[in-house]
Amino acid sequence: MKSTKLKIENRKGIVLNAYLELPANQKPNYYAIFAHCFTCSSSLSAVKHISRALIQDGFAVVRFDFTGLGRSEGEFADSHFSANVNDLLDVHNYIKHNYEAPSLLVGHSLGGAAAIVAASKINDIKAVATVGAPSNVSHVKHLFSHQFEENNEKGDVKVNIGGRPFVINQDFVAEFDKTDLPAIIKDLRKPILILHSPFDKIVGIENAQELYHNAHHPKSFVTLDDADHLLLNEKDSQYVGNIIGTWAQRYFPKVENLMLSTEGEQLVGHLNIEEDNFTTSIQTKNHTLIADEPASVGGSDFGPSPYEYLNAALAACTVMTLKMYAQRKQWDLKEVFVYISHSRQHSDDLQMEVDKPKYLDHINKKLKFVGNLDTSQKERLKEIASRCPVHKTVASEVIFETQILKY
Repeated sequence: MKSTKLKIENRKGIVLNAYLELPANQKPNYYAIFAHCFTCSSSLSAVKHISRALIQDGFAVVRFDFTGLGRSEGEFADSHFSANVNDLLDVHNYIKHNYEAPSLLVGHSLGGAAAIVAASKINDIKAVATVGAPSNVSHVKHLFSHQFEENNEKGDVKVNIGGRPFVINQDFVAEFDKTDLPAIIKDLRKPILILHSPFDKIVGIENAQELYHNAHHPKSFVTLDDADHLLLNEKDSQYVGNIIGTWAQRYFPKVENLMLSTEGEQLVGHLNIEEDNFTTSIQTKNHTLIADEPASVGGSDFGPSPYEYLNAALAACTVMTLKMYAQRKQWDLKEVFVYISHSRQHSDDLQMEVDKPKYLDHINKKLKFVGNLDTSQKERLKEIASRCPVHKTVASEVIFETQILKY
């Protein structure tokens, strides 16, 4: 995954802090925007987990901080609901003109309500997913309205929301009564996914019921069981991201990868030196892989290193060979694990007798068997593990033939 920090100026000249996160191959099929919850920020763990799950499904995700929150400029008093919607519209416009028009909106809590309203204003948005969203925008006023009324003032008032102090004014409160969300969702006519926990103590489950009732098909509801409103449990937020990604496949056609020609060979590796550091695309006839180097040696760590792929080939070949052998012998081998590491070791350390002391390639292979096997069967499987085709290739003398092709 590649993350790029963005500074997006909204219609009021306020600079919003944002992150654009791309899939490992940096070639997203579609773009999505995430709208965070009321008084939260784009750095909330749930936002990150949901976004990264979507990235695994080929989306590029833009997560940003609303005006006056997180690392965005502005005052919280200016972050009323209409301003949130406008921020969403401005972020969408920026991404559309600098990258590609986002087509999916995801919103958490009040951000979900903002996503619904924004989707009604943007033709490019093809679908919306909400998490713990209120069915009425004024629902959130209960978090602070009593504090505001107790002060009995018309100017700026400091209130406590979720244990944190914020400064608001009468206009901030009034903005929540200006949006008729049920009417907007009735006219939305776009696919919508509503996710909500029946045990949400901040925004009750009845809100999901009202949203679903007012929405037109195609509409879907998924319960989040015992999740809390902020999805503080990592498993809950990852689940949400996976569900949204799976649901979106129905409305976002699978994009066929533009495959590089293998020129009649088994695979091709390609590195664009002007754009990438070590990130290398590897393609077979039907599959795409990414290779890279770890950040510790100057890479971007978007994929396994070349030696990790060598280890992977050896591990895959080993377990497949053991499976076939055990099945042929009708042995009770249910699972097999192969742990592999490659290193350079000196012949003296390996206690190898060679004509001249030197460093040698050393591959350490460890096996773990699951099943009802006796000691002799395990020892035989250990022998067979050294007979898989890739193991024999790596261990034998290999003849290389290199040619230069015309470009």
